[in-house]
Amino acid sequence: MQQFPKAIFFLFTIAPFSQTKAQYIDSTTNTIIKKHAYRFNNYDQQNLQKPFPVKSLALPAFMIAYGFTTLKSDGLYDINEKIQEEVWQENPHKKQHIDNFLQFAPAIAVYGLNMAGIHGKHNLKDRTMLYLMSSVFTNATVFSIKNLTKQQRPDGSASSFPSGHTAQAFASAEFLRQEYKDVSPWYGVAGYAAATATGLLRMYNNKHWLSDVVAGAGIGMASTKIAYWLYPVIQRKFFKDKPMNTFITPYYNNKVAGVSMVYNFH
Repeated sequence: MQQFPKAIFFLFTIAPFSQTKAQYIDSTTNTIIKKHAYRFNNYDQQNLQKPFPVKSLALPAFMIAYGFTTLKSDGLYDINEKIQEEVWQENPHKKQHIDNFLQFAPAIAVYGLNMAGIHGKHNLKDRTMLYLMSSVFTNATVFSIKNLTKQQRPDGSASSFPSGHTAQAFASAEFLRQEYKDVSPWYGVAGYAAATATGLLRMYNNKHWLSDVVAGAGIGMASTKIAYWLYPVIQRKFFKDKPMNTFITPYYNNKVAGVSMVYNFH
């Protein structure tokens, strides 16, 4: 953005003395404007051409696989029980409830940073659509698996695997990282720190096993990565140059079903 003042300076000082120079400066200024306009488009052509993120899904896939393997592996399940014994049985303590709010902290940070003038990758409409898609993928996956596995929690209640709080926290963390990775990697680090704290608190509160937390983290990360790949594909295939003003998705969380809708007013 610092090139604009230089172009304007040359335009007003050199252009009056030479028509050739004026044409050159005008061409240079147009090039600069086009360059920055391309750079700051909500969705440039490179975003629309991204391949499916196979490599970036390797870690989430491994984490999810670890969680499922633990369900059938006595050795890995012993690790769950040993951690639960050390954290809860040998050191009983009062439960903390901050994890109920911490899971959304990275996503809230995205909107807070934009309001503070630190702009991320997308505008309000696009980032909201992306976060909604990620949340739908996360919740649909988590609760489908819970209903299939019916794993018991450490405290004796049902529906332990995978951890929904952790999945939502890591989906939010990846959302923050995606939006601000080109501004500073530390935003993503902070988001993942909050997500990790959420997972640890789920074990600290005796609500989840280690494998629940690991699998939930993998699901959350994968859901956001897929949303960032899929959203521009949807735009290209179904909307092309038309603005996508309305986005409607089904929603399910803690046995409560509904529909989420976002409408962009021009």
